[in-house]
Amino acid sequence: MQENYKRLGMLEIVDLVKKFGPIVAVDGVSFVVPPGEVLGFLGPNGAGKSTTMKMISGFMAPTAGTALICGHDIRTRPLAAKRQIGYLPEGAPAYPDMSAAEFLGFIAHIRGFRGAEARKRVAHIAELINIADILHQPIETLSKGYRRRVGVAQALLHDPAVVILDEPTDGLDPNQKHEMRGIIRAISPGKAIIISTHLLEEVEAVCSRAIIIARGRILADDTPAALAARSRYHNAVRLAVPADADPAIAAELAGLRGVASVEPASDTDGEGWWLFPQDARSIIAGVSELVRARGWPVTGLRVEHGRLDELFRAITLPQPATSTSDRDAA
Repeated sequence: MQENYKRLGMLEIVDLVKKFGPIVAVDGVSFVVPPGEVLGFLGPNGAGKSTTMKMISGFMAPTAGTALICGHDIRTRPLAAKRQIGYLPEGAPAYPDMSAAEFLGFIAHIRGFRGAEARKRVAHIAELINIADILHQPIETLSKGYRRRVGVAQALLHDPAVVILDEPTDGLDPNQKHEMRGIIRAISPGKAIIISTHLLEEVEAVCSRAIIIARGRILADDTPAALAARSRYHNAVRLAVPADADPAIAAELAGLRGVASVEPASDTDGEGWWLFPQDARSIIAGVSELVRARGWPVTGLRVEHGRLDELFRAITLPQPATSTSDRDAA
């Protein structure tokens, strides 16, 4: 098994299940993360994200299934597997009375580094994560953002092959988030990285792939762009017009070939309408031609390529139950 991990992926998740009494928190989750991939792990609160990551890292025993880290089974060869993992759990727990330098030195020691090599590792990671200026401050005095950065530093200190980060930018300001995303991109070659996050823009900015999980099951798995293209906004057209434009324009747009619906819009683009296509087909050519032919006073016209947030809501929110009368009518 171990010699095949490069073919299978640095990280292979096999039918993971976790039950807490009658509650099934994770229900048969499987996926593979090859080297060089940054996987965004998305889901609403209680979806099973953190529980899955705890099982992958060996922090929590699964009810069934397993995880293979560089070919090592986390259940049967936990020490060999954990040597390959860098893990940032929820809350970035640390010893608050230690300074950041002392804490990272402690992590280096338990990772097997001694003397000059340990000091070299701490100095390198402090520079990479940009925490050198707070190394000698007690962790309890640090801001939430800096505590999070120290947590990321301990996860990366031993240069692991598999990196699991649970909300790595939680508590960081916009500039720090941008910097952290750059760090993740910079370390991604040759590593398998999983990032759990609630920030969909973070997935679009840094992840090459995204999995959406809800109620313990994987609902979608693709590139962020491909997932966004599954939303109803794929190839939708945003038409902006002056506030006093003729409302009859909407009725004429609704009759255009390929247009499924026209909905009023009022946002940063101004007043106007959203034109949603049938079967996600492109309608921009027909809309543009009609606008020119009618000479409408259009102030903006653009095509939307999709919205990850809209797809996320569509597949993770519970769907209303179908009533008996609805089923009979169908």
